[in-house]
Amino acid sequence: MGKYPKIGIRPTIDGRQGGVRESLEEKTMNLAKGVANLISSNLKNGDGSPVECVIADSTIGRVGESAACAEKFEREGVGSTITVTSSWCYGTETMDMNPHYPKAVWGFNGTERPGAVYLAAVLAAHSQKGLPAFGIYGHDVQDINDDSIPEDVAEKILRFTRAAQATATMRGKSYLSIGSVAMGIAGSIVNPDFFQKYLGMRNESVDSTEIIRRMKEGIYDHEEFEKAMAWTEKYCKVNEGTDYNRPEKQKSRAEKDKDWEFVVKMTIIIRDLMKGNPKLREMGFKEEAIGHNAILAGFQGQRQWTDFLPNGDFSETILNSSFDWNGIREAHLLATENDSLNGVAMLFNHLLTNKAQIFSDVRTYWSPQAVKRVTGKELTGLAANGVIHLINSGATTLDGTGRQTLNGQPAMKEPWNITQEEVKACLAATTWSPADRDYFRGGGFSSTFLTRGGMPVTMSRVNIVDGLGPVLQLAEGWTVDLDPEVHEIINRRTDKTWPTTWFAPRLTGKGAFKDVYSVMNNWGANHGAISYGHIGLDLITLASILRIPVCMHNVEESNIFRPSAWNAFGMEKEGADYRACKNFGPIYK
Repeated sequence: MGKYPKIGIRPTIDGRQGGVRESLEEKTMNLAKGVANLISSNLKNGDGSPVECVIADSTIGRVGESAACAEKFEREGVGSTITVTSSWCYGTETMDMNPHYPKAVWGFNGTERPGAVYLAAVLAAHSQKGLPAFGIYGHDVQDINDDSIPEDVAEKILRFTRAAQATATMRGKSYLSIGSVAMGIAGSIVNPDFFQKYLGMRNESVDSTEIIRRMKEGIYDHEEFEKAMAWTEKYCKVNEGTDYNRPEKQKSRAEKDKDWEFVVKMTIIIRDLMKGNPKLREMGFKEEAIGHNAILAGFQGQRQWTDFLPNGDFSETILNSSFDWNGIREAHLLATENDSLNGVAMLFNHLLTNKAQIFSDVRTYWSPQAVKRVTGKELTGLAANGVIHLINSGATTLDGTGRQTLNGQPAMKEPWNITQEEVKACLAATTWSPADRDYFRGGGFSSTFLTRGGMPVTMSRVNIVDGLGPVLQLAEGWTVDLDPEVHEIINRRTDKTWPTTWFAPRLTGKGAFKDVYSVMNNWGANHGAISYGHIGLDLITLASILRIPVCMHNVEESNIFRPSAWNAFGMEKEGADYRACKNFGPIYK
């Protein structure tokens, strides 16, 4: 990623000299330092580095000091701000006025000085000026000499910061389309207004033939290719799966060997298109070395590519994983079928967690009755109410095997917490089946594995609705293990060469979460992005910063954290979310 945005900490203070301000200087600056330490000790960027904070050079009591703080933040690469205070301050003089910075304000809950009064006043100013801010107010009164950060305050600071850092990290980056529209999938009709106005991103596009050109003209790191092929021979090709194609459609051994070389080169080239590669400059390819500054990409594949060339399954799987022949590293997000909207959901999840993401078709709802009819067996445990079959040929990260562990349980982890043994376990759990040539005439290899049950996960998706704009939906739940015989029978009813994840959403008994059928029936598109962990609250906070309303979720309403201005749009939280997002509009409009 290179340089990450920083969090700006703004210690505001009562500007009255002659006793008032002087008595608050140390207290106010201590609060700012405490917030900075909390953030840097708990949150990391995608490369594992701590999220950095920048504190204003002085406390901020009047507008001149606000301006000096703003200038410093611009120089330092700040992307969002948190204002902290233990007292009354001059609201409009001390507030953050940058229209693109996500903002939060912590007003210390103490009776000696009216920090809560300032918090209420400055939040009103933010709302009145159309610059929504998150209000943070501790539940319990603290003494003036208590510089600790209460647990409820810390939780809100960290939730805001995760979402704000994700917002700032996206800004200025690119979405790279490799190819165009895949089989009429609307999500692959990339909407540049959405990316520009809601995410602050630009759109880049290359024709799929650019991959062929680079192959034919040798525009890739040849030493890396040899290294990658050796790694692939050792960990992937050795696990080549059964060829289920009819004999007349099966490729020869020599043809399959060529396909392996093709898909490895393709993987290197797609990464270079996204990120650039200084090695290409050394080879004389200065233009190609630059890349497209892509934080996210999509590969069309079907059908113009896959009708005569090996499919993108290997490339999508490896790039979306937290490791390859160069070792353990941050995932390179690549959406199957150029579904940019599901790619954006993957991006949101990844930036909030730093973990690899599963891309899947939300393929089939299996009711307990249907499973019993087909297999003669009952669903049990978390699967007792039915399951959703998540399966797709492409971008299901190898992390999604669930062969990493946390506290002895299956997990998907941040790259810096993954061990080499876990990498090998993920690879060993995966076979590479020759592609179904009824679907993929050009061949290729699809990853085949079964996700281990017991992982808490969140499935999400962004959709665009005419007249409404973008909306986010999410469902928290768990991956589940089925009886092996049940899995075998019902998995074979679809493409058994693809990776399978069995998903059981958490039910609330009402609305879209009345039952598992309703979750499937209310899902807005054919794809979903699945992240390890129950991250619904973080996604909702992020969506509110981006002015994207949430149309479907199953998280506890009392814990939802949105800007304080949302309270003015009615007492029903979800309707208020829609009205607030429409009223304020996208942040980069």
